[in-house]
Amino acid sequence: MFTNGCFDLIHAGHVKYLAEAKQLGDVLLVGVNSDESVRTIKGPERPWMPLDDRLTVLAALEVVDAVTWFEEPTPDNLIRTVLPDIHVKGGDYTADELAEGSVVKELGGKVAVVSLAEGRSTSNLIARIRDWLLREGGDLGGESR
Repeated sequence: MFTNGCFDLIHAGHVKYLAEAKQLGDVLLVGVNSDESVRTIKGPERPWMPLDDRLTVLAALEVVDAVTWFEEPTPDNLIRTVLPDIHVKGGDYTADELAEGSVVKELGGKVAVVSLAEGRSTSNLIARIRDWLLREGGDLGGESR
């Protein structure tokens, strides 16, 4: 089983999602977008956590069997390498909307969509941190972000 994502500021929603993904098979491999790939997808201020930190945190989760990373905006090349039976994504996608879904199907795999934890997202978390810092007069520049 394989899943992928940015996994910036890993939170309870990520943990729930990965636990559900793990229930679909024996081994869970997580592909993580490189820092440059995250910037391409999410904008110049992201990621907040560098790739090495994101890989370390994910690897420490009991439900994750292995982690790797990829440079491209989509994991197509990685999927072609690992040939997962099941590619798991969160419920903010449908199997038909998923950019890499056609590659998974072409290789004989299935796409599974699992539910998301309501109200849990990195973007929401960042917005809450920004709001708090602005109320408290904090600085978002440099290393303080």
